[in-house]
This record gives sequence, C-alpha cells and structure tokens, in this order.
Amino acid sequence: MVERRGSGFFKRWWWAIDSVFLIFVLMVISIGAVLITTASPAVAERLGLSSFYFVKRQFIFLLLAVSLILFISTFSEKTIKRFSLFGFLIFLALMVAVLFIGDEAKGAKRWITIQGFSLQPSEFIKPFFAVITGLILSERYTTSNLPGFTICSFLYLVIAILLILQPDIGMTISITAVTATQFFIAGLPIVWIIVTGGLTIFGAFGAYLFLPHVARRIDSFLNPKENENYQVEKSLEAYLNGGLFGKGPGEGTIKNVLPDSHTDFIFAVSGEELGAIFTSVIILLFFLIVLRGFLKIIKDNNLFYIYSTAGLLMYFALQSIFNIGVTLHLFPTKGMTLPFISYGGSSVLSFAIIIGISLSLTKKRYGSLLGLKKE
Repeated sequence: MVERRGSGFFKRWWWAIDSVFLIFVLMVISIGAVLITTASPAVAERLGLSSFYFVKRQFIFLLLAVSLILFISTFSEKTIKRFSLFGFLIFLALMVAVLFIGDEAKGAKRWITIQGFSLQPSEFIKPFFAVITGLILSERYTTSNLPGFTICSFLYLVIAILLILQPDIGMTISITAVTATQFFIAGLPIVWIIVTGGLTIFGAFGAYLFLPHVARRIDSFLNPKENENYQVEKSLEAYLNGGLFGKGPGEGTIKNVLPDSHTDFIFAVSGEELGAIFTSVIILLFFLIVLRGFLKIIKDNNLFYIYSTAGLLMYFALQSIFNIGVTLHLFPTKGMTLPFISYGGSSVLSFAIIIGISLSLTKKRYGSLLGLKKE
C-alpha cells in the first residue's frame, strides 16, 4: 500500500509539473557538472588545493539544487507565498548584516560566513523579491485602494540602497530590470518605465564617477587596447582555439591561466574544449527554458502566477545573457555567474529556488499533489 501511494504521488506530481521544462533544466545541470570537472582542477592547483576540491563541493551544491527544485515544485500556492515572505525577510536582514559583519573582498562586502559556509544574501533575495512583488501587484485587483506599485517601489529602493552600499552595481541593475519588467506587465504607464530607465542610466553614470572599480571595468570595455583586459582577452582566445568542434574535454589550455575559469568565465572554457557547436547548444537550452516558462504563463489567468514567474524567468535570462556576453566582450566584466554551470553554492541554490518556484507556479492547477483538493 505504501509503495502504491508513493507511486501515485509521483505520477500526480509528474503529470502536474511541466516535465519538459524540468528536463531542460536537468540537462543544463548535467552540462554544468561536466564543465566544472574539466575547468576547475587547474584553478584548484594554482591555489594549492587538491585537484578536485571545487568539483566535490560543486557536486554537493548541484545535488542539493536538484533536491531543492523537486521539493519546492510540490508546494501549493499558499506555501509558495509563505516560503517567499519568510525567505525575503531573512535575506533582507542578512543583506543589512553583511554591511557590518560581511567578508570584504576587493573593496566590497557581499558575503557573510555562517557556520563556516560563505553566503551571498543578495543572490537569494532575488527569487523571493520577485514573488513578493508579484503577490503585491496581483493583490491590487482584489484589495481596493492597495498602493501596489508604491509598496513594491519602496521595497525595491531598500534593496537597491543595500546593494549600492556593498557595492554591487551589477546586481542592482539586474534587480532594477526585473522589477521594471514586472511593473510593465502589471500595467504601469510606459512613462514611468522610461523614468525608471533614465534613473538607472543616471545611477550607472554616478557609479562610473564615484566607484573606481566600476570606472576601471567600463574603461577596460570601451578601450581594451589602452587598459588591462586580461581575462576577456584570454576568453576570446579560448573561443578561437576551440573553433567549431573544440579541442576535447579537458584538453583546453586557457583555463590554466584564466583566474576565473571555473566561475565567471567557465563558458569560455566550454568554447575551447567543446567548440562553438556545443556552446550553441547550451545557449539554446537556456533559451528553451525561458521560452517554455513564458509560454506556460501566457495561457494562465492568475495574475500572481504571471507576475511572479515572469520576474523569475527574467532573472534566469538576464544572468545567462550577461555572463555569456561578458566572455564575448559584449558587456563590461562583472561577477555574474552562469546559472547551474559556474561554480558557487549561493548561485546554484538561488537558481534552484527560482526554478523550483517556477515549476510550482506553472504546474496544472487541478488540485494539490497530496490530497487532490481543489486550491
């Protein structure tokens, strides 16, 4: 009887979720496992660590990510709302704490160490803020006189100020773009979207004037011949070395001299070892994940699902585009990871939450998985 019940639960879960979406995600995770195995040993050895130091840790993160995705995908709408509110409050508090007790690196405080584990709170607040924004904006239609845009704008400003104080301009721009997208979908007049865009440009210009590391990166991007741009140069060299079919897994040489070959520039390593055809497949998978998600929500009539999932998918899309674009010298360098492929526990688990919530909000709505009671 227990076995039959378990089997029935699995069948109901598999029938309810978008299994194609999940398969695409699992394919990306599998590719990430392969790439971290070939890209990270060289970095570990340079740092005096065991060859598979990063590999072992990343495999643990990836296994936790898959478990988290599957677990969150079973949540009901009510559970997603409670989970997101709790997560938002916890990581907002940690973003404040990181300014006082965070670990400083290269003039920025973005990480906090808890029980020996380094955590980047800003990575985790992204999915929870997207859901909270979606919830507040959707409640405007059921709660009279609720100033949804005003509340969301206030929460956004709090997060943006905390990010600027770290400072983390790239994350600030990312959250701004996603929040503006949710506002636009929710019906905010286009004039306010334009104003937001103008303020973002103004803020970016201010960062260029007052934050030296931001100015260096932008100058390096605009005038690569006059400024040091070592990582990007090596990244482009890796793509040229790889050609169409690559030099073979583990056969790349650029990773031996590329400092962030296991994190921000792991896509360049894949370009050298696996070639342009395979890297195009990776890009296609990212595109299909985002496309599949949007195709699901455009058929829905629940505004909470639409607003929240759109924000989550935008985070996934923007970070993928930006990371790959940096390795191709299309954008200034910025420490943004490639979802499920770059090394890093905070990034992997954050995107696991994004995918898990997306699966939950896009699953068929004929009842809960446990009791088949109509929600």
